[in-house]
Amino acid sequence: MKKFLVIMSLIFVLICFGTVAAEDAPTQAPILIQGAMDVETTAMMEALEDAERITIGGYIFVSGKLDGYPVIISKTQVGMVNAAASTAIAIMNFNPLCIINQGTAGGHDPALHAGDIVLGETIVPINAYKSDHLDEGMGTKPETWHRMTFEMTVDDEWGELESLQSDPELLALADSVKDTYTNGNVVNGTIGSGDAWNKEIDRIKQIHEVFNTSAEEMETFATAQVCHQFDVAFLGIRVLSNSELHMENFDPATAINCQHYVLEVAKAIIAEQTK
Repeated sequence: MKKFLVIMSLIFVLICFGTVAAEDAPTQAPILIQGAMDVETTAMMEALEDAERITIGGYIFVSGKLDGYPVIISKTQVGMVNAAASTAIAIMNFNPLCIINQGTAGGHDPALHAGDIVLGETIVPINAYKSDHLDEGMGTKPETWHRMTFEMTVDDEWGELESLQSDPELLALADSVKDTYTNGNVVNGTIGSGDAWNKEIDRIKQIHEVFNTSAEEMETFATAQVCHQFDVAFLGIRVLSNSELHMENFDPATAINCQHYVLEVAKAIIAEQTK
């Protein structure tokens, strides 16, 4: 009987402790910010307080706080598959309030230069195309390729889309702090994603004409697609690190500058959440 009472007392203590721990656990959903490479993530990781590194499936996440609010920096690695996989892992493990995909990009819009930032009002998959039949020996003619739609769940039904959009409220918050960025212009535009690095001027101009792209990179659309499927608010932000149109070579400093701006965007989201 005495042993039974001791066991029951221990169970009671554990239940009480568990209840207190659950009540004390933070309930704020974290802001998750992505970048593919070290140069696109390190500055943000260093800005976090109480930072903790978490690795899941080979993907690196650094959890900490910004202005006292939980923020997670995700190093997705390069490419559409990595972006999609790391985004799904993040959503299922961290239940984020929203996801910001940011980093470097190559310029497509002749009005933009290295250092300018594009807020991805629209996100498109620039490698989604269909070619006409050509017989052997007739070569390849990218100028005749047709833009393809893609299938996704839309309002619980399968639908065909040509593009995705960033969350309008997140876009508005990003726009509200654009004056904090002093290394170029901040504009709304279209981010094109694909597993490619186009340096042929005619190809860049063709993509820009077909998709109205401001810049191209290799992750944003994959993240946007997964966020759409999981109903997570999404925002794409890309800095032009180079522009073949203007013969401007890759500048790693643009990635650092973009991260500082993205942290200001995160602070604006935090301020909105903690009103």
